[in-house]
Amino acid sequence: MRTSAIAAAAGTLALALGLTACGADDRSDGALVVGATPTPAGEVLAYIQQNLAKKEGLDLRITEFTDYVTPNTALQEGSLDANLYQHAPYLEDFNQSKKTDLVPVTEVYLPPMGVYAKKTEDIAKLPTGATVGVPNDTTNEGRALQLLASKGLIGLKKGVGGTATPEDITSNPKKLTVKALEPAQLPRSLDDLDAAVINNNYALDAGLSPKKDAILLESSKGNPYNNVLAVKKGDKDDPRVRKLAKLLRSPEVKKFIEDTYKGSVLPVEAG
Repeated sequence: MRTSAIAAAAGTLALALGLTACGADDRSDGALVVGATPTPAGEVLAYIQQNLAKKEGLDLRITEFTDYVTPNTALQEGSLDANLYQHAPYLEDFNQSKKTDLVPVTEVYLPPMGVYAKKTEDIAKLPTGATVGVPNDTTNEGRALQLLASKGLIGLKKGVGGTATPEDITSNPKKLTVKALEPAQLPRSLDDLDAAVINNNYALDAGLSPKKDAILLESSKGNPYNNVLAVKKGDKDDPRVRKLAKLLRSPEVKKFIEDTYKGSVLPVEAG
């Protein structure tokens, strides 16, 4: 999920335009109404709608949103049956802050965070004393540090997970300097840094290719930041939801994601 803030006006517009088409009448015939941001969630769902849903006896209807709050509030209020656009840590934080009761059903894909550099093409050759930029917001800073730790560039306290901060670094064999910057500023700062850990959306906006340009890229295998299909608690076993979850993890959807996004979005790996 993209973490950049979206103006409240966009949410109001989405609510006014998008939700008018997904009231109770839309589901009187058993349709499943799913909220999604346009890319990649909306495109993945549209592929299923056009190619796979009918064979499974699923009437799938998609409502697109341009903000990252309204899809959850609409789901909680019952205007949607499910949504696809966020990772589990965001969903958990939303539940806590908004007093909602939403749960993940299945992981689907990952817009991978990556390490980018102009001065080196190999993460193993990052020089001693290098300055590495990381996002300065809590969720993404911890995620960036975990990515660095996955290659042994730093060590972190046990159990810190996605809440890790530079203060949680327990070992630093290359004596890296970790510099926290605004996430959107990181691509523009590559000339002044030895490397930077950059969110997928900001990398793409800067013309970077995660597959070609990243010197270290997240894997979707066991990644807590995989985007999930979410529903209200109690709806996980709805037969329509189970059908969609099955299709989202199907070989056909995996191939669609690989062919369409070419490494910019990764299908979830088994295991």
